[in-house]
Amino acid sequence: MRAPGWGMRAPGWGMRAPGWAERAPRPGSGGGGRAGRPRSVAVVRVVSLLPSATEILFALGAGDDVVGVTFECDHPAEARSRRIVSTSAMPPGLTPAEIDAVVAERMRAGEDLYRLDAGALSDLDADLVVTQDLCAVCAVDVSVVDDALAHLGCRAEVLTLDPQTLDDVLGSVLTLGKATGTEAAADELVTGLRARLAAVAAAVAGQAPVPVMVLEWTDPPFTPGHWVPDMVTAAGGRPVLGASGARSERTTWEAVAAASPAVVVAAPCGFGLGESARLAAGAADRAPAGVPLWAVDANASFARPGPRLVDGVEALAAILHPEAGVRLDPSIATRVA
Repeated sequence: MRAPGWGMRAPGWGMRAPGWAERAPRPGSGGGGRAGRPRSVAVVRVVSLLPSATEILFALGAGDDVVGVTFECDHPAEARSRRIVSTSAMPPGLTPAEIDAVVAERMRAGEDLYRLDAGALSDLDADLVVTQDLCAVCAVDVSVVDDALAHLGCRAEVLTLDPQTLDDVLGSVLTLGKATGTEAAADELVTGLRARLAAVAAAVAGQAPVPVMVLEWTDPPFTPGHWVPDMVTAAGGRPVLGASGARSERTTWEAVAAASPAVVVAAPCGFGLGESARLAAGAADRAPAGVPLWAVDANASFARPGPRLVDGVEALAAILHPEAGVRLDPSIATRVA
């Protein structure tokens, strides 16, 4: 999950997690992988330590090359069949307030939030490991991966993705395409995503921007950061208490009310639509009175920097400008209050 606000790098790498001792077979030609797309480089064995990167790799037709993933890599469903090499060190069943407290304390103490199964990583004989340098709360940090590979004597190339804006996210698709020899597929995917964004822009053109507060956490409230303000702008809104490319920050309900949003959207990082709606309902009495409160599938279409962010832009446009004719997908957003 890309929990907001804590961008510190966590040192070290975790102990080997149990249960994945068997060696994953070298992927074949079946399933949801390359789908017959031409390749410009030899097939590589990829370990993806980012759910968003996993989504991109499968979308590019390189799913057959993916041999290792994280416990959060659940889209597409086939990704769940790959070896899990990264798990969470967070206790289960915590409330949002408890998660905030645990993350803050572990960051202060320099403790890991993820466990990298170094033994499984060694077993997979990876050529390419995709990780991030965005936030130690998002996924295994690049420094952890570097330390593990050095310890194992593994020569895998490490590709670090660090998208800060919506345009950066589209750029990361092209980067992964180049790394896996699927440049043509990456160009095609990005062209299609840009066309959808252009269609949204055309639909909301001439409409007054709607001031929007996107909550990346509800207890305590957090401002939107990184690419989320870009999503709001692309949907015909004006983000309040957040800036493009900046980190999400802890704020107060008083500050949210003082920013005078016309719409509040709950997008708690790491949660699907049902849980987002539940958390939004629990915060409704603290949200600005009389302001429409929506919940969205943050896990799919807001928190992960991949192709489905465009789904989130379309959902926001439908929420903010219902007269514009952009269809609202009920699996992505629902009104809470």
